[in-house]
Amino acid sequence: MVKRIDQVLDACPVMPVLVINDVKQARPIAEALVSNGVTTLEVTLRTPCAIEVIQEMAKVPGALVGAGTVLHGQHVRQAKAAGAQFVVSPGITTELVRSALAADMPILPGTATISDIMMGMDMGLNRFKFFPAVLNGGIPKLKAFSGVLGHTGLRFCPTGGIDGSTWKDWLQLPTVACVGGSWLTSGNATPEEVAKRAAALGLKKK
Repeated sequence: MVKRIDQVLDACPVMPVLVINDVKQARPIAEALVSNGVTTLEVTLRTPCAIEVIQEMAKVPGALVGAGTVLHGQHVRQAKAAGAQFVVSPGITTELVRSALAADMPILPGTATISDIMMGMDMGLNRFKFFPAVLNGGIPKLKAFSGVLGHTGLRFCPTGGIDGSTWKDWLQLPTVACVGGSWLTSGNATPEEVAKRAAALGLKKK
């Protein structure tokens, strides 16, 4: 499981957090991101059409699509059936992690405290989302976590409050594998605008 979640974390340094309200926008937005080097996509389960969005984005060549805002086992099963290749949660519970493991689904549970991380480690995990990253103390706090538990091989995807001007700062931390953020599609951005924002990251392979 660690190898598989590492494949997700290492696929792209930026994982956009996508809240899509219109299924018709799913493929155009995914294509705009992937064509500019942003290949790991977290589709949040916050809208009525989220499962359909996952289904559509999973059809885009080169897209590694996961489900975000996963709260319980039913979400895990729905996401897998829709074609999601990983799940992300804002927090961590025993039921959620067990459901993901039972479904053979790579999971990136959210953590905000040392206790959260230790709970995950008790269940065999050492890859976590740090959320909400900025409100929870930002880079200094994650450095503190790494100082205490870095020897265990922890890796993080910090999400929450990170934007186009700060994402590279987070990647300087040795325990940070990638960052999550909603700025690439914020403000109901059109696919054309999303493409411009993604291109500005400079991730497209030449």
